[in-house]
Amino acid sequence: MIAEGPKEQAKRGGAAIGEFIREQREQAQVSMRQLARLAGVSNPYLSQIERGLRKPSADILQQIAKGLRISAEQLYIRAGILEFREGDPELVSAILADEGLGERQKQVLVDIYESFRRENAQLLASAA
Repeated sequence: MIAEGPKEQAKRGGAAIGEFIREQREQAQVSMRQLARLAGVSNPYLSQIERGLRKPSADILQQIAKGLRISAEQLYIRAGILEFREGDPELVSAILADEGLGERQKQVLVDIYESFRRENAQLLASAA
């Protein structure tokens, strides 16, 4: 099985983001009603997002991310709002292809890696 990265998933459109939100909600063991309440949206609207019938705005994605306790950046990348930044493509590919990790774990590892890269780039820039 070939792992599909966030960049490829973003190309699939609203269905991919809805699918990802549903997976994250189920992994977090949060009901649709609970997430709708936490995100400040109606239950039917969240259902439409999860089924790929509606494409949420960046503001709604931020509220959903807050409700799921994941980074909004993950959802922006999945929705195609932000472009996936690749550091070492082999490292990122290895993380995304690892079947022993869940989607949330993969994204957290990539986020941490990117965070360290940004921090190091800032340190180098300020030292120059």
